[in-house]
Amino acid sequence: MFDLNLSVLDGSKTSAAFMGMDLPSAGTLGIPLDSFAMPAVQDVDSFEREVIEMVKPCHGTTTLGFIFEHGVIIAVDSRATMGSYISSQTVKKVIEINGFLLGTMAGGAADCQFWQRNLGRQCRLYELNNGKRISVRAASKLLSNTMFSYRGMGLSMGTMVAGYDPSGPGLYYVDSDGQRTKGERFSVGSGSLYAYGVLDAGYRWDMPVEEAIELGRRSIYHATFRDCASGGTVSVYHVTKDGWTKVAGDDVTELHYQYYPDPEQHPTTANPVV
Repeated sequence: MFDLNLSVLDGSKTSAAFMGMDLPSAGTLGIPLDSFAMPAVQDVDSFEREVIEMVKPCHGTTTLGFIFEHGVIIAVDSRATMGSYISSQTVKKVIEINGFLLGTMAGGAADCQFWQRNLGRQCRLYELNNGKRISVRAASKLLSNTMFSYRGMGLSMGTMVAGYDPSGPGLYYVDSDGQRTKGERFSVGSGSLYAYGVLDAGYRWDMPVEEAIELGRRSIYHATFRDCASGGTVSVYHVTKDGWTKVAGDDVTELHYQYYPDPEQHPTTANPVV
């Protein structure tokens, strides 16, 4: 018989003590001891949980995707913001996972870029191991599993995985909580409600390709007009059985004057009060 070591239940002990490890102190490693000063609070864990809510970044973006008769349309803006600060107008918010798969960015730019490139590596390994291209469903599941394993660790992602495989077009929403939802129309980001207003009004399953591209472009434009955290350029991708193609990349300012050459015709122009 052996005795169970229940000291792990004692919160006053460190994980190193549980394992019986003799770790070197910070001083012996040449690190100043005062560089590891702990906050002067009674419960450090509760303090950290409260503080992390105070330093959450303010995100802003607009991305959308929809399936129609001739494939999948993905449209995004290109502005990166932190609250009222605009850090970039030229962010590439579509991650090209492989020749038939695309991922979109909404949330933390670093989180989205890193984990979707990691997804690209996983998809390539799948292809090498199985001798065939991964399906959109499986790729989205890989990303969802990865996100679930890091749930609660501060990641911020609201992405779409879109593509085409032998079973047809696919579109999935995956976020940093591990949620995975299949659908035909999605819009993600701070400007998504404005984009949905245009997208839902103009969507038809049997629309021609040019109309679908224009619907995606116009939806993002109107979102950038109403949402100060979205802007830059509108990039539109079309995914078919032959792979993805970038079909448009237009500055939102030029689109504004293209859609409304007469300022009097713009919806925000007030009518004179009689």
